[in-house]
Amino acid sequence: MTRTPPEVPPSGPQDETTGAQTDPIALPAHVAESGTLERLVDTARDYARAAASDNTLKAYTRDWAHFTRWCRMKGTDPLPPSPEIIGLYLADLAAPAGKGTSQSVPRPLSVSTIERRLSGIGWNYAQRGFTLDRKNRHIATVLAGIKRKHARPPVQKAAILAEDILAMVATLPYDLRGMRDRAILLTGYAGGLRRSEIVSLDVNKDDTPDSGGWIEIMDEGALLTLHAKTGWREVEIGRGSSEQTCPVHALAQWLDFAKIDFGPVFVRTSRDGKRALTARLNDKHVARLIKATVLKSGIRPDLPEKDRAALFSGHSLRAGLASSAQVDERYVQKHLGHASAEMTRRYQRHRDRFRVNLSKAAGL
Repeated sequence: MTRTPPEVPPSGPQDETTGAQTDPIALPAHVAESGTLERLVDTARDYARAAASDNTLKAYTRDWAHFTRWCRMKGTDPLPPSPEIIGLYLADLAAPAGKGTSQSVPRPLSVSTIERRLSGIGWNYAQRGFTLDRKNRHIATVLAGIKRKHARPPVQKAAILAEDILAMVATLPYDLRGMRDRAILLTGYAGGLRRSEIVSLDVNKDDTPDSGGWIEIMDEGALLTLHAKTGWREVEIGRGSSEQTCPVHALAQWLDFAKIDFGPVFVRTSRDGKRALTARLNDKHVARLIKATVLKSGIRPDLPEKDRAALFSGHSLRAGLASSAQVDERYVQKHLGHASAEMTRRYQRHRDRFRVNLSKAAGL
């Protein structure tokens, strides 16, 4: 029996690929329209869009575009959901067809990427009034087989340790741009922050609509209030042992010289690097900054330059703090905002390896 989507009155943009309604928030068909209700619909749509981060929504949009294009090329329709077709799609992502032909063959995707694609497809179906049954055998068994055959241990980025971060900030100049980048690295490291959390900071609460938190500089240190994946949390960054390496001093110095007392903390600078502009930095700047200073500082000289750059990323700051801070694990967990100690241990690169020797404890 052919399934048909529920009737939804036109209330938003349509999907360019399928013509399906892409905005799920609308008035019921039996309710008369009014100015007040229409304004509430707009408000509800804003809240619905805020249910996931911009990066997640962009990824889901790309996932749906890839899936619908694949369907067109295979001569099938993405709507309504077909577990059989989706199972074939997952198989093609893991082992792309086309070997032995003249056509170019895409590279197989990792298991984590395939799972993300499936989540993106499920989310997009939900926005169109459908339910995707991921437990259907055509999907579940194929995905289980992909995991069993292709799954690999997660590839972790290297941790930036204390001596590494000091060598990295030493490569930065003492102009305005250098002050900003020094504050980014030291604040990100001492706070165990994600790169998105670093650039989303504002000076004060409610300075900008896209703020992800704000800062308060005190005598003892800096208090960061962050809206992160796990909800609101406070991060305390204490003052360092010297001004040259103190994250709080670097942060205050940047704000003072850049004359920033409102809006985003980390902004772009003029081309000559002498003036702070108003535009908030993109989180990709943090990743580029880390890679550039890693290369300049000569960290891991045993590796080729390309491998050294690939070894570090924005998450290297969080992993570095978790691995370097010699304090009780529960303090690190609270600082990073992890819901479980197990997640914190994933960030502690080899710090506690072989600390407990069960072989000797068992009498061997």
